[in-house]
Amino acid sequence: MNGTAISNFACVIFNVSFMNCTWHVGRTATEDTQYFLYWGSFKNENVTECQNYITDTHGRHIGCRFQNVTIKDSRPYFLVNGSRSRQSIQSYEDYIKLYKIEKLTPPLNVTVNCTEASRRCSIWWQPPRTSHVENMSCFKYEIVIENKADAEKNPKTASKTTEITENDSYLYESFSSGKRYSVKIRATDAGFCRVSSNWGEWSTPVEFGTQQFTSTSSYMLFLIPSLAAGLTFLLCMTVRAYFKKTSAAVPQPRDPFREPSPMDFQQGEEHQL
Repeated sequence: MNGTAISNFACVIFNVSFMNCTWHVGRTATEDTQYFLYWGSFKNENVTECQNYITDTHGRHIGCRFQNVTIKDSRPYFLVNGSRSRQSIQSYEDYIKLYKIEKLTPPLNVTVNCTEASRRCSIWWQPPRTSHVENMSCFKYEIVIENKADAEKNPKTASKTTEITENDSYLYESFSSGKRYSVKIRATDAGFCRVSSNWGEWSTPVEFGTQQFTSTSSYMLFLIPSLAAGLTFLLCMTVRAYFKKTSAAVPQPRDPFREPSPMDFQQGEEHQL
């Protein structure tokens, strides 16, 4: 019986609600040994057997995959027992705080906005997704900014900027528009919440630099033609209104072929008198 129990039992939660548990077979376990994993909120109460085992080349269970796992404050109970022909197997049991074994997802929506004139880049992001954390201040972040040109020439000597912050934004103040950069971010517990103290997954690197920036000169190139077009339009409208007004004030010539009116006859008689 000694040496038949599993060893190196470990679980990890990833992608918010997926969990994998793995173990090593006992050192004296034979090929016909089989293990079974059960877990639940309390020992010997409402425990559920694994429905998706991971097996080795001998068909022995060496792990389990779970879905729709929700992290709560309680410590679920895990039990791994087994059997083999004509011999009992030692059991393994443990209680695990699920939040401690979570591999945090990458921070979301990493965005970079650079201004050439100030040589600065504003970087901001959103917290990683979890099933139980509502307070966004529970996280702290590691930011790594790398000069892409240096990394392509010699990765070992590539210049990097590494910062730790509890904010969800960062101001990079060494930007040069003629260079290319990449930034990646990961999260961990800030120290006062039920969040794993292990670093989470890195975000996909976001590249910026060269011509990927918001430049003051770019704004001016757009602004000057717009202002010129607006002034030209205003001048045309002013000139048009002026000519329309002056032309309305000039009296029209009398039509010699129009029919005389009674006033014309009266004026003629006054002149004869």
